[in-house]
Amino acid sequence: MSDANKAVLRRLIEEAFGKGNLAAVDQLVADTFVEHAPPPGIPANKAGVKQTVEMFRSAFPDMTIAIEDVIAEGDKVAVRLVSRGTHKGPLMGIAPTGRTVNIREQHWVRIANGQIVEHWGIEDSLGMMQQLGVVPSA
Repeated sequence: MSDANKAVLRRLIEEAFGKGNLAAVDQLVADTFVEHAPPPGIPANKAGVKQTVEMFRSAFPDMTIAIEDVIAEGDKVAVRLVSRGTHKGPLMGIAPTGRTVNIREQHWVRIANGQIVEHWGIEDSLGMMQQLGVVPSA
C-alpha cells in the first residue's frame, strides 16, 4: 500500500502543480478533503487545492518541481521538494517581479481509498518573499 500511496502524492504534485492539470485534483483529492495549512484567502477544501494550483501556476508559469524524498508508512505519505520558477504573474497581491525563486517545501498527506483526504505542509514562504525582493534578507 505504501508504494501506491506514494504514487498518488507524486502524481498530484507532478500533474496538478507541475503541469497545471486540474483534472488530476478531481481524481486524486477526495471530496471530503481537509487542508490544515491553506494559503491566505484560500478555502481549506478540494476547491482550495484547485485555487492554489491556479494561483501558483499563473504566478510561476515555468514552475518546475524536484521531488527529493518520499516516505510512506500506513496511510501517511511525506515528501520533501523544491519548487522553482520565474515570478511572471501576480501572487497574493504582489506584482510580477521577474525574479526566479527556489522554494523548499515539506508536505504530509493522509490517503484513503486511493485519494488524498488531508494535507499538512510547510513551505519556506519567508525565503520566497526575500527572493522576490518584497521582504529584506537578513
